[in-house]
Amino acid sequence: MSDEPARILMAKTSLDGHWRGVTIVERALREAHFEVIVLGMATAEEIVRAAVDEEVDLVGLNLGGRSAVVERIVAELRAQGSDAPVMVGGVITPQTKKRLESSGIAVFPPGSSLEDIVATARRLCEHSAEMKHEAQ
Repeated sequence: MSDEPARILMAKTSLDGHWRGVTIVERALREAHFEVIVLGMATAEEIVRAAVDEEVDLVGLNLGGRSAVVERIVAELRAQGSDAPVMVGGVITPQTKKRLESSGIAVFPPGSSLEDIVATARRLCEHSAEMKHEAQ
C-alpha cells in the first residue's frame, strides 16, 4: 500500500439502535491507522454513492439481518465500477454466512476478535490497492 492510509467506509444497513459493535470496530480500525469514513444508517443507494464518490478501499457494513441488502450493495458497487471489497458484521445465520463468504464477502459474527477484523481489513485493503494500481 502507499503511504496514505487505506480508506474504509462504514455504514449500517438497518434502522436498529445497536451501535456498540460499529463503534468498537471503527475505533480499532482508526487505531490501526486506517482512515474511517462513518456514514451511519444509510440506504443501499447512499452507501454505494458514498463508496464510489470517496473512492474507498473497503466497505464495512453492519448487517442488521439484511443480507439481501448487502448483496444488492455489492452488485451495485460492481455495476458502478468499484472493486472495493466488502466486510460485514452482525448477527447472521450459518447458511447466510456461508453464502456471503462464497461470494467474497468477509463476515464477522458477534464475538469475532478485533485482531481478526483489523487483519482482514488490512489484507482486503492491500488487495484493493493492488487492483487500483493494475487498473492505472
